[in-house]
Amino acid sequence: MLSERTITSALRVLNRHYLAQAPCSLNSLPGPQPGRTYVLYAHVPFCERLCLYCSFNRFLFREDRARAYFKHLRSEMHMVADLGYDFPSLYIGGGTPTILLDELTKTIDLARSLFSIKEVSCETSPNHLGPELVEALTKRVQRLSVGVQSFDDRLLGQMDRLDKYGEGDELFEKVWSVAGEFDSLNVDMIFNFPSQTEKMLLADIEMLRATGANQTTFYPLMASPKTRHELAAAVGRIDYTREAYYHQLIADKLTPDFTPTSAWTYSRDVDSMIDEYIVDFGEYVGIGSGALSFLGNRIYGNTFSLREYGEAITDGRMSVQKCGKPYGKTAQMRYRFVTDLFGLRLDKARFRRDFGISAERGLFAELTFMRMVGGIATDTPEEITLTEKGRYLLMVMMRETLATSNDHRDHAREALPLEEKMLLLEGQGCESDTAKKLAAS
Repeated sequence: MLSERTITSALRVLNRHYLAQAPCSLNSLPGPQPGRTYVLYAHVPFCERLCLYCSFNRFLFREDRARAYFKHLRSEMHMVADLGYDFPSLYIGGGTPTILLDELTKTIDLARSLFSIKEVSCETSPNHLGPELVEALTKRVQRLSVGVQSFDDRLLGQMDRLDKYGEGDELFEKVWSVAGEFDSLNVDMIFNFPSQTEKMLLADIEMLRATGANQTTFYPLMASPKTRHELAAAVGRIDYTREAYYHQLIADKLTPDFTPTSAWTYSRDVDSMIDEYIVDFGEYVGIGSGALSFLGNRIYGNTFSLREYGEAITDGRMSVQKCGKPYGKTAQMRYRFVTDLFGLRLDKARFRRDFGISAERGLFAELTFMRMVGGIATDTPEEITLTEKGRYLLMVMMRETLATSNDHRDHAREALPLEEKMLLLEGQGCESDTAKKLAAS
């Protein structure tokens, strides 16, 4: 598809600039700005095994190491509260946040005591689903997201998940066993895997529908610039020519039970939380090793090193190690274009209020392109919404943005001290719990 290739090429150039970070050393993040709403993200970088193609910050689980980390994470949470931040929502990702349920529940309880948390989203892995997890989290977590990726045994084997999580039928039973226990049960899936046929994708969709989950996120297979060739050598080259067809197939087969709530998320309840919190929150604070924050139109990155992270928190300071250049007005407007339309609706009144210019003027080139390719469904004085093709193109934009972010993570991991690089060689396989983490290489 020409429009997909055009967007992919443009984003691979623009994102290198917009997402670039340079070394810096800050004792603290900047404080909150009056009248702004923020979301809190907490990163738990521990896995029972590691996979070579996971770009998120993660280390092999060891109990003493993880318990010390959770303690530091809670201390950092106090630092954020002392800056004056408040949050209505908490997102917990990894790694595998449910690796130590007692530490996780302490962390959630602290967040609720420090901030005005109304909803919590937490990731987990299929092997953690069961009565113990339900008892610990059902009253603490509103959205539980389970990294299934596929119910097909062949694909699970290629992703090195079959021996750890079990066959597709076992995964189905695990998910089905906790359906209805949480306000929102999300199942992460991958599509457009090189060996995935249309028949395999249709079978995955039917299995997903039967689990009882009330939300699913179908991520396209992603490859970061650094390891795109390695992925092709390992599992085959990604076929982008069929990606749009598969995206349409997913939407068609999930209808009418599921309604699109983002460019790659489908929900039975349209008001449920989704994984990409940047849709609802323009700025966010990230805590934990390897977490990112976006504040005042600038990206801040915490150290990937567990040792440096622990030392910083023990010394009473934050571990910000990299900073991006402040976004100019054009970059801010483009960021709003992607985040709003990824969430399926651009609010024109909000855009004018925030930027002092109409969306038609501020986003002239972007909206002209979307109209030319048939991506705009409605364009009223109040809003812009997307056609099915428009939803696909916004998915492409997010796919390329996340792929570039993963490239920065790959380079950050290369810069780790030698003793911490060794921690990445202690295991194989991966507990990363969202498909964008599992599939991104």
